[in-house]
Amino acid sequence: MFASDTLESTRERAAVLALMARRLRPWNQLSEAIEERESALALLEDLTTDSTRLFDDDDQTGPSLDELQASVLKWQQEGIRLMTVLDAAYPANLRMVHDRPPALFIRGELQSGDERSLAIVGTRKASEKGLAQAQEIARSAVAAGYSVVSGLAAGIDTAAHQAALEEKGRTLAVIGTGLHHNFPKQNAALQARLGRESAVISQFFPEQEARRWTFPLRNAVMSGFARATVVVEAGNTSGARMQARLAIEHGRPVFLLRSLLQFEWAQTYADDRPGTYVVDGGQEIIDHVERLYSKNLVLQG
Repeated sequence: MFASDTLESTRERAAVLALMARRLRPWNQLSEAIEERESALALLEDLTTDSTRLFDDDDQTGPSLDELQASVLKWQQEGIRLMTVLDAAYPANLRMVHDRPPALFIRGELQSGDERSLAIVGTRKASEKGLAQAQEIARSAVAAGYSVVSGLAAGIDTAAHQAALEEKGRTLAVIGTGLHHNFPKQNAALQARLGRESAVISQFFPEQEARRWTFPLRNAVMSGFARATVVVEAGNTSGARMQARLAIEHGRPVFLLRSLLQFEWAQTYADDRPGTYVVDGGQEIIDHVERLYSKNLVLQG
């Protein structure tokens, strides 16, 4: 077990998973309910007699608490830590957003300084210019003492992670699968390295495979975790658009590279969405974020 874990805390974490496995909808209601009750075990017991208030009536069963506790212990032996909304170490930025997940599976370690982070996202099919821009922004973030957060996808995400590593900075991956999977396969080595040197974060059970619905949920966690989102390169059909929307919903600033204005979605955001900034490079982004947070002008979700 991790040094700070006890059998009691492990069972509490297993109870969070038991609640998740019963398909509570939506997850933010579960996070709020657990925090309000201050115990997943107590909430699980409460709901055995009154499940209609929170649970999907079609799926009232799931793995037993003992089975889930055994799984938590097995994952810990593999180096996967389970962190829940009951843990003081749950990321502070993420705790403030409405759609925070009840639990995070983490390979590696989170640090208190990771609260000072930027999410850098964009298309998988990036141009050479887009890759260079992602690298420049990641280097600027590291130089200013920020952690880089991205989604470990091909293209922009990979460029941001690699540039941060080259600068000996912290870069965290928030992935759209469980930690037992690599998506895309070609980033398996990069994922393993981030798990050793920084952290790889998932809100899904380790066995969860990639699905169309898992990636929007991943984007919500990435947006909530970071102080701001930077969209480097993304066409009208890119999933990075969703990250921009979620960041605005979370009250976090969104930075669009000026080259994005050729796309209708980006022009609409630049014209109509408060909290959206059009920028040319990394240092400009850092200056904006520093000014916004120093003056306490950012609404925290």
